[in-house]
Amino acid sequence: MSTYINTEIKPFNATAYHNGKFVQVSDADLKGKWSVVFFYPADFTFVCPTELGDLADNYAEFQKLGVEIYAVSTDTHFTHKAWHDTSDTIKKLQYPMVGDPTGTITRNFGVMIEEAGLADRGTFVIDPQGVIQIVEINAGGIGRDALELLRKVKAAQYVASHPGEVCPAKWKEGEATLAPSLDLVGKI
Repeated sequence: MSTYINTEIKPFNATAYHNGKFVQVSDADLKGKWSVVFFYPADFTFVCPTELGDLADNYAEFQKLGVEIYAVSTDTHFTHKAWHDTSDTIKKLQYPMVGDPTGTITRNFGVMIEEAGLADRGTFVIDPQGVIQIVEINAGGIGRDALELLRKVKAAQYVASHPGEVCPAKWKEGEATLAPSLDLVGKI
């Protein structure tokens, strides 16, 4: 798999289920603000609702940072609505659930499991220019952690707004950063 870091997102148009309505979502919606595109294999499954529920529980924190979350699977927007209507966990979601039955978006981000027609567990953090800053892909049985994603988003936003500084491992908001220079080589 080639890297998607520092590449611009590819064009797409799709229908999402969001706040009780079907809405159109495109690559243009991801520009002008920070976005998380959160791919998961399928509705009505096992690990997926735990991940989406965790994001829902922390959605307000993402919103405070000006970040929109887009959950994407190869299910249709109709299936997203049915899942939302029947699952107490999924009813909590306030972010768009994007349907990608053709697999266009999933392929654009390189997370299509072709033989299954499903998405890998891919997480993409996209800056306001539409450029991918973070990519994480997990095996199907490994769920993701919304708080760790939130920490990474804060680090990406910090680095974007503080040229010449970088965030070390386990960096948390308010902690010291590094200014890469020849003076630091071999001293960390």
